[in-house]
Amino acid sequence: MNQSLDFNNADNQQKENVKIDVELIRQVLLSRIEDVLFYLLPSGHIKNNCFHIGSIKGEAGKSLIVQLQGEKQGHWFDFATNQGGDIFSFWEEVRGYHKSEFNKLLLEISEWLGSPITPEIQQKTVRRNFTDDLGKPTAKWDYFDKNNKLIACVYRYDTEDGKEFRVWDVKNRKAKSPDPRPLYNIPAITNAKRVILVEGEKSADALIAYGLTATTAMFGANAPINKTDWSPLIGKEVIIWPDNDDAGKDYAQKVAQHLLKVASFVSIANPAKEKPEKWDAADAVKENFNIHHFLETAKGVDSKLPSYSIQDFLSDNSPMPDDLITPRLLTPSGMLLIGGAPKVGKSDFLINFLIHLAAGESFLGLKPPRPLRIFYLQAEISYHYVRERIKKLNISKDTIFRSSQNLIVTSRIQMILNDQGVDAAYKTIRHYFPDQPPDIICIDPIRNVFDGGTDNGGENDNNAMLFFLQNRVEKLRSMLNPDMGIILCHHTKKIKKKDLEDDPFQAFSGAGSLRSFYTSGLILHRPNELDSKIHLYFELRNGTAIPKKIIEKFEGTWTELNPFSERIIQQNYGQKLDAERDRKADVILQLIADEALKGNVYVGNQFSEKFENEAGLGCKTTIDDRISVLATKGYIKFNRNLSEFSLQKVKSKYGVICVEGMMFKKDEQMIPVLPTHFKCPNTGAVLPVENPSVWILQNEEVSQ
Repeated sequence: MNQSLDFNNADNQQKENVKIDVELIRQVLLSRIEDVLFYLLPSGHIKNNCFHIGSIKGEAGKSLIVQLQGEKQGHWFDFATNQGGDIFSFWEEVRGYHKSEFNKLLLEISEWLGSPITPEIQQKTVRRNFTDDLGKPTAKWDYFDKNNKLIACVYRYDTEDGKEFRVWDVKNRKAKSPDPRPLYNIPAITNAKRVILVEGEKSADALIAYGLTATTAMFGANAPINKTDWSPLIGKEVIIWPDNDDAGKDYAQKVAQHLLKVASFVSIANPAKEKPEKWDAADAVKENFNIHHFLETAKGVDSKLPSYSIQDFLSDNSPMPDDLITPRLLTPSGMLLIGGAPKVGKSDFLINFLIHLAAGESFLGLKPPRPLRIFYLQAEISYHYVRERIKKLNISKDTIFRSSQNLIVTSRIQMILNDQGVDAAYKTIRHYFPDQPPDIICIDPIRNVFDGGTDNGGENDNNAMLFFLQNRVEKLRSMLNPDMGIILCHHTKKIKKKDLEDDPFQAFSGAGSLRSFYTSGLILHRPNELDSKIHLYFELRNGTAIPKKIIEKFEGTWTELNPFSERIIQQNYGQKLDAERDRKADVILQLIADEALKGNVYVGNQFSEKFENEAGLGCKTTIDDRISVLATKGYIKFNRNLSEFSLQKVKSKYGVICVEGMMFKKDEQMIPVLPTHFKCPNTGAVLPVENPSVWILQNEEVSQ
């Protein structure tokens, strides 16, 4: 059954003598846990089956977590304040209720759920479905797409229990809300510069009849913000007109924060205090209210430039957001531009790079924080030749397996990213990533999908390039996830060797506005056409410069060379020893992670015995030494909760060795392994970890 209750104009549905079923509410809340969390704190994010946010006030960060699954589902804990509780206390803290106001809290939750809170009424409504005879609907609203095609219908019924709303998904021919839920009046929104956002179709229709462009989210203020497709409002001026009640004002503030990422300008027109409770736009039209004057009173939301005092920066101790690609090569909401001349090996480099990112593995020292969800939209290579390249990759089966569910690759597309192209890309991406949007979208190359707008400008036109980046690429990002990373691939032009050495990034083809737009750049350059060595140049806006890398594809694997462009085995003896130690360190860290994925964990001594003379690690003593050094530097830590791994008591003073991002397979589930202890770099003592979710390295250099 698909039903929502609108309490804007209805009488109080709860009588004082009705018993409230707390457990029923808890069950419904937990069944919609993600909707609940994003409704209360829309700026949070989901990672490792937990909801993360900076604080109960909705600040950026990740010190507060809420469990999404298991026996502790709905339980939250803030590592910064040592506070926590269940889903009711979470709602209570966010909304500012006192513990003595628990009944008021339950009533508010019930209103938001749009469902009854007593077993008796619950049973009465559960028996109904879309085909029940509720009589003739008292109202019906049709939802259309921008091409004026019917996509959904909302029906209102006035029953003895109050208002009931039913939705019919026209496309899928089901009694359910479309996913995502569309906005009302999309055809008119498409051609409008200014749009009024109200609560409910009745208010929207009243303003439309008045001569204004208006819209509403399906179910108004009860609609989960993250379930609605707000993309028709991209680049628009939006005025939010809430109903005159606390719920309306609260909704206006929450949806305004979300629309700031989409619209060109957002403001709120709050009704005057003397207006009746629940007074809305429909009431205003009915009483011949001066609507134009009222809209002029709308106040901008965060209309000032985002400015802060030095003290603001100094006092903000929230953790930095995780890089999508470390070190700072791609940050949240960032854009990485990868360039190279034709035939330099850019496509092969890129597919290797993306597979490692999707598997959560380092590639040439560039590392993701976890396996990343990636959509690779490429317009150069057709299906059979993509298939051939992937089958020829010299990458381990484990890496391929880990990436297989996270990386989607198109065959050669033959379209440009105009309005229709962006819409097609959006629908395709949503099809492959229905629950969570991708972390990265890669577009390869710019030239084959470029749209310069109505003036038909080319890549060398600054205005046309800005149009493509802002109205095509950024539009697609905002439709899916404003924090998503973008990778764009582009060709380079021929420039003099001296100019390349001075500033390699002037080699990018096309308009100079492209370079001013991205947050980081990477250029592949082959100095000698007869030599297979490739130089990688990096440009970072958000971090310390990455030194030039020299790489070569050797026996099917991309390999990093030393700065003198010679393989490791050709160096002098001291360099060979340093490099060999680095290699062994990488192998040990990878083996620990790989074994955990198979359900195997080890104490340090047993690991050394198990892998003695395997993978080129040498004898047990050598492995012991490497583990000790890695523990001192923070790359290896320890977990003493042996019961998590079904292990008996052991004599090791350290516990199980673990590495960053380690996942343990138990009963066909992947469980994150967090450290409980670490080795003090000064004394060698085993000390407890203060915050297991933050992995701290003592030294960036592994070799010794």
